[in-house]
Formats: sequence, structure tokens, C-alpha cells
Amino acid sequence: MPLVDLSGPIQQSPSDFPDPLRTDIEYQDHAAGAAQVEALFGVPARLLRHGEGWSTETLTRLGTHNSTHVDAPWHYNSTIRGERAQTIDELPLDWFLGDGVVLDVTAKADGEAIDAAEVEAELGRIGHELKERDIVLVRTGRDAQYHDLGYLALGPAVSADATRWLWERGVRVMGIDAWGWDGPLYLQAKKALERDEPGVFWAAHQADLPYCQIERLVNLDQLPPTGFQVACFPLRIVGASAAPARVVAITP
Repeated sequence: MPLVDLSGPIQQSPSDFPDPLRTDIEYQDHAAGAAQVEALFGVPARLLRHGEGWSTETLTRLGTHNSTHVDAPWHYNSTIRGERAQTIDELPLDWFLGDGVVLDVTAKADGEAIDAAEVEAELGRIGHELKERDIVLVRTGRDAQYHDLGYLALGPAVSADATRWLWERGVRVMGIDAWGWDGPLYLQAKKALERDEPGVFWAAHQADLPYCQIERLVNLDQLPPTGFQVACFPLRIVGASAAPARVVAITP
């Protein structure tokens, strides 16, 4: 079963990345590991193979949303449908392994809405009828800019209407290869301020639905529209609004 990696790499951020978006990693090489072995246990480097100890890495900065990750309902609001929203460690594992579906919306412009009718039409085009626990992945093609700071300003907007339509058909995990599900934040902000009303900014996130989003996927162009499985298990971070995940497609 060929595997397709749908996760972006976790790596040191460029120096021009702002702090909220950064990933910082400290690397300890084998010489430093040997010194640590001697300091902790008194074993000198001459008693280690090639004089080397262990190499290790310390993540000094890694936001739960700063790589390919799964959002939990707690990220959207403190309560969902009148109950306390679930954190990432509280969600059922069986949500994160299921049959995958890819919707191609690469023709959509940045900030352009994707509504329920368009989702339904795309499913009709690929000949797929949704079933409960399908994992729906939205391909925008914006992962081509994954490593650029400008990536956060790219992507169409999955509407609250489309999100609700998917949820009502049993979809609990949906993902996108753009920076965010609702489209670029600056465009959302502009529209919300112009209208001066709630429900415009972050509309799909705050649709009052207990579902998960996978954001910042890559390589959706390597998948068929259907006929594969998705494994997207998030790290079990207690009380967290999201967690990084190694998202993998299992293809025939």
C-alpha cells in the first residue's frame, strides 16, 4: 500500500518569521551528547563508539498551530452547542482514520467562498456519495507556497454553509492545503469591519459545530479523488486547542 505524506516538515523557521509563527529547534550533536554522558554517568568518550554520545533536539518554540495540525472544537469557542468544547486529547481516535475524499477547488481565487452547492457539485463530478466519517480534504494548490511567509495570505474560504453541509452528512474531520480553513485572515477582517457584524470573521470555525479541521496539508495533488484512506492522529496534548499530526494517505 503506497503511502503519501500529507504533512509539511517541522523545521527551523527562517530568521524573518514573526514570533507567533516561528518554530525554533536546538540541536545537540554527538560530541555534546558524549559530554553529557560523562557529566551524568562518569563514562568518558573513549568508552563510547567513535567517541560519540546521543544526539538530541529540543523544540524551544512549536505552536500547536504552526505546522500541519488538527484543530479541536476548543480552538473555535469555549462552548459548542451549549456544552464545553472538546480539547484535542478528548476526541475519539476513530475520527482520525477513515476513507478520504479530495475536492479540487484550485480554480478558486484567494478569499473566494466555497459554498455547499459547490461542494455537492464537486462530489457529483468525482462520483462520490459521502458517508459518515469520510475525511474530506480540500485541494487549493496553495501548498506550493508552504515555506513562504506569504502562504498565510493565500487560499479560498470554505464557508460556514459548506462546513455545516459536510457535518450534517457525518463528516467530523475535514482538511485543507491552505494556511487556514476560512481563507486569509486579513480578507476576513476587512469584510467583518465593513459589515460591522458578527459571524463574518472566522465564520466556519465558529459555526457552532463539534468537528476537526486539518490545516496546512501538502501533496493533495498526488491523491486520487477517492479510493484511499487517511490517517491523521494528532499528538495527545492535554487541554490543547490543536496538535501537530503526521497526516498520511494510504493509497491502493
